[in-house]
Amino acid sequence: MPTPAHLDPRLLRGFVTVADELHFTRAAARLYVAQQALSRDVRRLERELGAELFVRTTRQVTLTADGERLLPYARRVLQAQDDLLAAFGQARPLLVDLNSPGLVTGRLVLERARELAPEQELMARYESGLTGAAAELLAGRVDASFGRFAGLAPALRAGLGQQPVRYEPMAVVLPEDHPLARLTEVPLAALEGETVYAGAGNPRTPEWTDLAHRLFEGRGIEVAAPAPLAVGEEEFQRLMDRASTPILAVVGFPAIGSTVVRPLVDPVPLSPVSLVWRRGLVHPALGALRRAASQVAAENGWLRRPEGGWIPAADAALMSVHD
Repeated sequence: MPTPAHLDPRLLRGFVTVADELHFTRAAARLYVAQQALSRDVRRLERELGAELFVRTTRQVTLTADGERLLPYARRVLQAQDDLLAAFGQARPLLVDLNSPGLVTGRLVLERARELAPEQELMARYESGLTGAAAELLAGRVDASFGRFAGLAPALRAGLGQQPVRYEPMAVVLPEDHPLARLTEVPLAALEGETVYAGAGNPRTPEWTDLAHRLFEGRGIEVAAPAPLAVGEEEFQRLMDRASTPILAVVGFPAIGSTVVRPLVDPVPLSPVSLVWRRGLVHPALGALRRAASQVAAENGWLRRPEGGWIPAADAALMSVHD
């Protein structure tokens, strides 16, 4: 493989993004460029290196042996560029995963961070679950996320830093005509005999389903069987209308369609939320994000556990640890 005298980092970033997605349209969307422009950049990189990097067919895109060989070098070059720019205050945007649109905790922290660092660009992403986001974090495609850190596999936690943000009270989303919808608060005992949807089968949110299993154990409440993965509010609403199943959520979860959100009590179950980032990340906006998390948590009393609040012991232990 001949070595060109100069290599535009933009070409390497396009190559790495296509290698991550193995799909030119999705890669172009991630980079906010036209697919044709991205294809031209990849072809130019191939010409400059004198090597074919991808095998393209009408059905799929795969890396060639030369593409596989280039990928780790390209990642290191791009990380070095990001680190250099960060050191001189010219960092790329900090990509912050908020899990899902409408959730309150991450959004309030992100808004405060933007106030603390107006010269920096912090951009929201929506990865729907910390397990799903963890893969993006470790690959460098997302910089920070929010969620239940104890619910991650130990191998994933080893590469991530975390800062406790909130003991978030949990709730149940009910159809308006459900008998429990008339209550302003729903005691956990009132859900005995119910089947409650908690994301079972969604590969991006197993930490949430695990929390539900722990909460429902011994209470006569069943976790609903896996349902087809719905993408978007309309599809989610349609599936829930068909099932008429209560949904486990948090108090800030927005009501969708003909549903109501009711806090759970007796005891108050808590969803432990941490700010999570990739260890070794160098970015001037990360400090602002962490300061924002501390400030918003203190102002709202998010890290004060309600008396008698329920939380698994493993979660409680990790929520007392700060990186």
